[in-house]
Amino acid sequence: MNIQWFPGHMNKTRRLLSENLKMVDVVVEILDARIPVSSKNPEIDNITKNKPKIIVLNKCDLADKEISESWKKWYNSKGYTSIFVNSIDGTGIKQLKNKMRDLLNERIERDRQRGRIFRPVKAMIVGIPNVGKSSLINKIAGRGSAATGDKPGVTRGKQWINVSNEIQLLDTPGILWPKFEDRRVGINLAITGAIKDEILDIVELASNLFEILSESYPEHIIKRYKLDSIENKTGFEILEEAGKNRGCIASGGEIDMMRISAIVLDEFRSAKIGKISLEKPEDIKEV
Repeated sequence: MNIQWFPGHMNKTRRLLSENLKMVDVVVEILDARIPVSSKNPEIDNITKNKPKIIVLNKCDLADKEISESWKKWYNSKGYTSIFVNSIDGTGIKQLKNKMRDLLNERIERDRQRGRIFRPVKAMIVGIPNVGKSSLINKIAGRGSAATGDKPGVTRGKQWINVSNEIQLLDTPGILWPKFEDRRVGINLAITGAIKDEILDIVELASNLFEILSESYPEHIIKRYKLDSIENKTGFEILEEAGKNRGCIASGGEIDMMRISAIVLDEFRSAKIGKISLEKPEDIKEV
């Protein structure tokens, strides 16, 4: 499966980020804790240049806790400022607020000594589609200031949100990059919902997911879909068996592959299959 998705509005988003960069003090880059590498837009570093940056790994409640601990150690070893967050229940939000203040303390103190009027810390929120930027902003602000949804592309323009007298956030649309050089990156993004299902072959996508999970989390799918064995089976064959066991039968007794594929993708994204991470630090050379 060769996945590419770069709607026209994403070009506008790149320009928007560049044009507004001079207005902010810090960039908060949101990644998906299940796929920290695939969810990192390689263009963001070029756009944001030397601005102070905080890396937030959202949806940590859906990720494998043990692997997330490995990622924490990896980021620390590289000198990154990283925080694992659940934008639904608020895990990590206090730490994120404190970190934004810490990064700007030196500047704030310098401004005070020079007699300059105190102004709020301004943070730009960036990331790929459907990574939870707006949900995160609403949790930080303590109110529904930004539009949210479970599909990519909800935010289409910039909006400033006043969190307090100390913090202002600039919400920006999700942005991908024009071409995924690594096939696995496109698959990971599609599996986790960063790319619209409507443009995908979801049967092939669900089959790819089962192939990945049959290697890394075989016990999860065996238990969830009551499978006898997955040894030496393709992802498609596992999907067929799961469909049969779930009663996804179309007219004529054929397995409804579209239906079981939608079920599997939904259950992965909601962690009903289990808390799963698709990338580990040892799998990659660099972020």
